[in-house]
Amino acid sequence: MATKGNNILHKGIPSIKDAFIIIIKTEWNNAIVNKLETGAKKILQQQGISTKTMIVPGAIEIPFAIKQHYAYSKKIPDAYIALGTVIKGDTPHFDYVCKFTTEGILQLNLSLDIPVIFGILTVNDEQQAIERIGGKHGHKGEEAAITALKMIALNRKLNNH
Repeated sequence: MATKGNNILHKGIPSIKDAFIIIIKTEWNNAIVNKLETGAKKILQQQGISTKTMIVPGAIEIPFAIKQHYAYSKKIPDAYIALGTVIKGDTPHFDYVCKFTTEGILQLNLSLDIPVIFGILTVNDEQQAIERIGGKHGHKGEEAAITALKMIALNRKLNNH
């Protein structure tokens, strides 16, 4: 796991021109998710990247929203960033939500020709989430944005060969 001050992702951020990224975020745990979005947008704005945010009810709905946007939008982005926070409770619901969301995003990465970045926190409690939005485990929203930039650069390089 990356920790604050020891994050290899922050090294070598590519300079991307004319990119557009869609952030899909959940309504659940919005105090945490909004901070993930703020961190992602901070990095993207520093790089001059335009963004649009879409909101879905929960994490399981993220893959559907991405699939539908990709299929029917007139403006396809260079990447999608999925942001959410799933906090473990007393039932197995947490396990199902994490599994289905992860598998959905994996399927999108294997079927779409643009990257879908997994910026969803899956934590045992709220304190662990707080540690990942600028605490001792860095800022996962910022990391998701940096990952998106690196994947856009890679995708453009691969498509130009």
